[in-house]
Amino acid sequence: MDTKRAGWSDQRVEQAIGNLLRLGLIVATLVVICGAVIYLVRHGGDHPSYRTFRGEPADLRGIAGIWRDAEAFSGRGLIQLGLLLLLATPVVRVAFSIVAFALQRDRLYVAVTTVVLGVLLYSIVGG
Repeated sequence: MDTKRAGWSDQRVEQAIGNLLRLGLIVATLVVICGAVIYLVRHGGDHPSYRTFRGEPADLRGIAGIWRDAEAFSGRGLIQLGLLLLLATPVVRVAFSIVAFALQRDRLYVAVTTVVLGVLLYSIVGG
């Protein structure tokens, strides 16, 4: 396996994965903070009613609704979008690992990482 020719050494892959995880965390954090600021500006003075439980609104229970609310600069929608980005970060890391292992022509790691990605997606979507 000549990974130097392809330009994807183990060290370079680890560095790229670390940068990817860092970027995902930073972006998710910034989106959540923006959503929190917007929410507090709009609803900071509201007095909650502890007598009745109100769950998450129906529009924030699916990705399409979260996206619509985030586009409308809803505080709750942006917070939920940030949490989705945070959840997606490790999934993107595993998908990136598959590509990196494929570029290194390491079939065993491609197969194992593909199984891991499948388990992750199954647990998020249908598990």
